[in-house]
Amino acid sequence: MKELRLSDLSYKVKGILHSRGTDVVVKGISTDSRKVTEGDLFIAIQGEKMDGHDFVHQAIRKGCSAVLVHKNIEDIGEMPFIRVEDTLRALHQMAEYYISLFNIPKIAVTGSTGKTTTKELIASLLSKKYRVIKNIGNYNNHIGLPLSVFNVEEKHEIAIFEMGMSNLGEIDLLSSIIKPDIAVITNIGLSHIENLKSQKNILKAKLEVTNYFDHNNVLILNYDDIWLKTLDKESNICKLVKIGLDRESDYIIKDIHDSEEGISFSLNVNNNSYPFKMNVLGRHNVYNATMAIACGIYFQVDMKDIAEALSEYRGYEMRLKTEKTSNGVIVLNDVYNASPDSMKAAIQTLTTIKGKRHIAILSDMLEMGSFTVKYHKEVGGYAAKVQLDLLITTGKFAEYIAMGAKIQANNMSILHYEEKKELLDNLDDLIMPGDVVLVKGSRGMRMEEIVEYIMERG
Repeated sequence: MKELRLSDLSYKVKGILHSRGTDVVVKGISTDSRKVTEGDLFIAIQGEKMDGHDFVHQAIRKGCSAVLVHKNIEDIGEMPFIRVEDTLRALHQMAEYYISLFNIPKIAVTGSTGKTTTKELIASLLSKKYRVIKNIGNYNNHIGLPLSVFNVEEKHEIAIFEMGMSNLGEIDLLSSIIKPDIAVITNIGLSHIENLKSQKNILKAKLEVTNYFDHNNVLILNYDDIWLKTLDKESNICKLVKIGLDRESDYIIKDIHDSEEGISFSLNVNNNSYPFKMNVLGRHNVYNATMAIACGIYFQVDMKDIAEALSEYRGYEMRLKTEKTSNGVIVLNDVYNASPDSMKAAIQTLTTIKGKRHIAILSDMLEMGSFTVKYHKEVGGYAAKVQLDLLITTGKFAEYIAMGAKIQANNMSILHYEEKKELLDNLDDLIMPGDVVLVKGSRGMRMEEIVEYIMERG
């Protein structure tokens, strides 16, 4: 982080500075007292479950240089502090001020699925030519993103920020902080439909990433997405760059081939065709890669370097990663999260891997609200359509996956276990050497326990 004066930060957040000594130099920003390092400004964020004001003294013991609060804190001695009306709002104001100190392009990545993968691919491609900074992991919300902003330093030439949301207004807030120059929208799916009620509202929420755009800004989007396709009529907002199978796309995807080794495809750009190969699974990753390629070309990265970066990319843990047991069972580990779109994509990927039998172990998709029954049944119907050998479901809502499969299934075996423990007790009899097994469910279902059991049993 670039060093800042406490007095400057206090001015920017309209706070009241209490300091008995000389102006303090702030070397870092922290909202977690356990991770405070010497010279940090500790910001006491009041959350639903925990209140940072309860940990101010711990942060002081860890060596912070100052604290920012909106409550009275006793017995802090001569520790400099800033008092504001709302510490969370102050964090946002500080991040907005800090990023404005750097004259570098900023890329925002959002969408229902594929955000993190697309962000990582963009970073990999651009790193071939530029010094790139990105938000770490899934630091993509109203706390994680501003904290990521403070990692930007003078050496960086491009900044990439993933933006998540669960309701309207949240991406607008994040966009107001970083003011992106380029935005990428991967797709408009069904994640968070419990809160937003419709895909039309999900589209509206994602489009908040363009709220600070003018005709000089660029929006890269998946033109095969039926909701994003409607934006063609609103291209006066900014410059649109369209990717997809559609012939009207600026980047036309062709010749997709997927296997257990990875995926390959070609891309038509300005009447030229370029081949690419990736060592990750899932043809949906072709879309993620193509949006990254569009960013790479925009920033004039050489096509050979782009192809090399794609071939080097190895993906994320717990996201369509294959593991093999000692007795030859191939496990497709995709337990990071789940939505109807990602469930179908994972099932489709399962069918591309060679094995004795194709088995899917699926659990609940959370945050579906009134759409829970409909979309769980839809996933089950898709599993029956591709003719898996065995479908195993576990969880309260996953029973509807089994129901949906039974409506359409012919010879597919279907088993449901209400509790995960019951499934674990029977798993030894269900999986045989040579099987290919997909394990997937929402993060809250902790389906990694199934993966761990399969791997440990050998």
